[in-house]
Amino acid sequence: MKSAVETLNPTRVRLTVEVPFEELKPSLDAAYRKINQQVTVPGFRKGKIPARIIDQRFGRGAVLEEAVNEALPKFYSEAVSEGELNPLGQPEVDITELRDNELLTFTAEVDIRPELTIPDYSGIEVTVDAVEIPDEDVDEAVERLRDRFATTTVVERAAAEGDVVKIDLEARVDGEVLEDGVANGVNYTIGSGQMLDGLDEAVTGLEAGGTATFTSELKGGSAAGREAEVTVTVETVSSRELPELDDDFAQLASEFDTLDALRDDSRRRLADERKYQQATEAQEKVLDALLELVEVPMPQKLLADEIETRKHNLEHHQLPQLGMDLDAYLKLQEKTAEEFDEELREQAEKGIKTQFVLDQIARTENLNVSQDELTEHLMRRAQSSGMSPDQFAKAVVEGGQVPMLVGEVTRGKALATVVESVTVKDTNGEPVRLDDEEEDAATDADAQADVTADAADTAETAAEGGEQDSDKS
Repeated sequence: MKSAVETLNPTRVRLTVEVPFEELKPSLDAAYRKINQQVTVPGFRKGKIPARIIDQRFGRGAVLEEAVNEALPKFYSEAVSEGELNPLGQPEVDITELRDNELLTFTAEVDIRPELTIPDYSGIEVTVDAVEIPDEDVDEAVERLRDRFATTTVVERAAAEGDVVKIDLEARVDGEVLEDGVANGVNYTIGSGQMLDGLDEAVTGLEAGGTATFTSELKGGSAAGREAEVTVTVETVSSRELPELDDDFAQLASEFDTLDALRDDSRRRLADERKYQQATEAQEKVLDALLELVEVPMPQKLLADEIETRKHNLEHHQLPQLGMDLDAYLKLQEKTAEEFDEELREQAEKGIKTQFVLDQIARTENLNVSQDELTEHLMRRAQSSGMSPDQFAKAVVEGGQVPMLVGEVTRGKALATVVESVTVKDTNGEPVRLDDEEEDAATDADAQADVTADAADTAETAAEGGEQDSDKS
């Protein structure tokens, strides 16, 4: 076998492969054996039909087609190895010449991982929000906790702001009640603004048994984004009473004996949360600055596939779970289809570019993933997916997604390496040092750069041994 590589652009090559016919013989023999098991010819036992009879009855062309289809993955894989290529996705194969008993020639065009030069990034400087916990934020956190321990008492009076009302709702569009537009026995706190626009005004002043009708734009469901006529009926009105903010409340709501200790704990929790947010902000800004430094040729077929994957996941998985279609989503986001497509393209480009850059840094820095690191990452992914670790691990293994998870951890470590090498300051001019706890925020490159699992999987998987799409001529 002879092969030659032609570079079409920095991310795509064409392989031309010439295979002497004798190298096709094992595949040709396999083709005869396969056909032998599939067909019946009078006078011959199944599996014992001579090759010349198969040629006469079914045509030599059918045998050659079977042999070539069986052999192509092997010869393509060998050509990839000879050319020392890193293919992305499946190749486009074209059989350019097939001379019986003489020669097979085919070409294969495929996207390849581009060669990247990573410049010195140690000069990157970014500024992030300072971690500050004003007393007002602590007050708000304690107040939220206090709100959870409020008690309610049914009252015989008109509903007012702050009251909890139990309500029935019925939504009509164009005069028809929606199938998913009826809800009964819903508890709602007046003034929370957590349901439909106009609901607060509609129920304020109503007593038990009172009804009001108002118009509101639906936020979800089958008619998301459309104006609906909503009828609300109040079943009961309850007043809310908050507990006194004292040591008794601290003992009721926490493991602390005093209100001061509870406030101190709230301050610590807020600080931890904002340090994590600060770490995430630092990683995102460092990543953006890093990407600005690196010129990354974009494989167009990989990009098109990634855009299609993202759009498919949104339209057929994410939006249906929210009870809306793409048109309703665009209306809710106040975007045109063109703006949506452009945003999707930008996200996909950034995801692929991020993966290439971080992978290159991981190779340069010889970063590896330990079993403990992979297990820890798997546990976090399982938690975010709502699955048990065992269920998630089984799904990952059965789906062949272990290399994808390894890639995520490796890219996270590469990003952490970059962050450690650059200058990060807060808005007060103070240097920010990310300790091990905050560096956990960088262990998943997806979270920092919108690198989807689909993009990672596509770029990680070489097309060796896969089924080939071929146009025969």
